[in-house]
Amino acid sequence: MTTQSPPPPAPAPLPGARHGRDPDRAIKRGPRRVPAEEVAATQRDRLFDGLVREVATRGYDAARVSDICHAAGVTRPAFYALFSGKQDAFLAAYRHGISVVSQLMEGAYRDAGPHWPDAARAALRTLLDVLASVPAFARMALVEVDAAGPDARRERDALLHSFRRFFADAGPGPAVTGVDRDVLVSTVVGGIHATIRGRVAQGRAEELPALLPVLTYAATAPFLGPDGARRATRPTRPDDGPSTTAPCAPTGQP
Repeated sequence: MTTQSPPPPAPAPLPGARHGRDPDRAIKRGPRRVPAEEVAATQRDRLFDGLVREVATRGYDAARVSDICHAAGVTRPAFYALFSGKQDAFLAAYRHGISVVSQLMEGAYRDAGPHWPDAARAALRTLLDVLASVPAFARMALVEVDAAGPDARRERDALLHSFRRFFADAGPGPAVTGVDRDVLVSTVVGGIHATIRGRVAQGRAEELPALLPVLTYAATAPFLGPDGARRATRPTRPDDGPSTTAPCAPTGQP
């Protein structure tokens, strides 16, 4: 008799995927005292959601701590018990959300099999689907991060550098004199980021999955050549197109 492994846990919702003031997320009063750690964790998650939605709607500079607290249904004293200020809260929400996105991409990359073009396409598909599922987070993380100060921009730059790991199995690239592979990978990553950011800045995050073919081509052509890149853009299974479900947004939530 074989023992089946338990199913993997569902991905954590991205910050901004839920309403901070959802009554179902309120701390229930009753005879049992809720542990302080549980209260703080609940308030932190609600503040993440409130911050992402307010920043996406108002812009980083215009979003006030009072706006964030109101959107989260959390008091200002509770906010300042968790964060030193708006920038600190922004960075915490950004890091948490990026961790969720990165874990999902890594899982898709790993599960796609040994062929790098398939793995790269799976990671890209996951990135586009996840960002499209929570447009508020996409705007906060790709657009408003530029306004959140030098620490936020350093976090963004470190994230882009970390995406180079998805090209480790891509091969040496073109054997052309004067073409540095590291610079080539950085250029490809930067171009993909700029394309996605541009679509989000236009308020069209929901359309991101439609970019999968062109971004797959752009990611693979420098390493596979035009013919190999064309093959990489083709679906490898019947359901290998834009996802119809939002992996990081709860059902029924915008």
